[in-house]
Amino acid sequence: MFKPPHLLLFSLMVCSGAHAQVFQRELGDFDLKLGTTPSRSMAQGLVKPGTSDANSFHGGLDLSHDSGWYVGQWSPSMGLSPSSTLEVDSYVGFKHPFDQTLGYEVGMIHYSYPKVETLDSHELFGGLTLLGSRFGIALSNDPDKQNSTLFADLGGNQPFGIGISMKYTTHQLNSPVSVADGGYVGSFTDWSVKFSRPFMGVDLNLIYSDSSLSGGDCSAYSGHNSECDGLVTLKAERAFY
Repeated sequence: MFKPPHLLLFSLMVCSGAHAQVFQRELGDFDLKLGTTPSRSMAQGLVKPGTSDANSFHGGLDLSHDSGWYVGQWSPSMGLSPSSTLEVDSYVGFKHPFDQTLGYEVGMIHYSYPKVETLDSHELFGGLTLLGSRFGIALSNDPDKQNSTLFADLGGNQPFGIGISMKYTTHQLNSPVSVADGGYVGSFTDWSVKFSRPFMGVDLNLIYSDSSLSGGDCSAYSGHNSECDGLVTLKAERAFY
């Protein structure tokens, strides 16, 4: 059954960067990147690009070696405002191209929340890069559930300059959660589709997200999306430096 989506508008993300706002410098055999948008390919599909707090400050760094190894940290929220919490996503991985059109990548991400009593979690990921597009899978073990994620970023084919990325996740709860009607929720799925296009120095993003839960069952929702029900989000992002 189709669930009518809510509509949520974020007009301007403070210190949220367009894709071009990445500082890059070569340090011998290493390549250092600093920016306000995730710069690592496969990990970029898994670390959170930002928070629902329109006043959140976020950013990160990425250090890669010519051999294919890389490490990095990304913070989707610096926790500077009362409504946000400090989160640090640290990752390490290895990327190897077979040729100009095909390559693979494997790695791990560690999610931590230094200022709250939330247990850290880990995620293993791997995938392929094909003609500029990325396709991957990730497995994570959160304190309360197991997650399996499929994601794709069709960066190699952008009709009318519009980027398309998708994510689909299955969540298996460690302990079923009781809901209002007396039933239990032991698992659920959620997904999102993102359309993005730069326009006059501003990154325009249209995101649709939804889950398999609805109504009273949403009390058991703890997935990747900001809302359990269908949600359409329009974001305009611009860097201030």
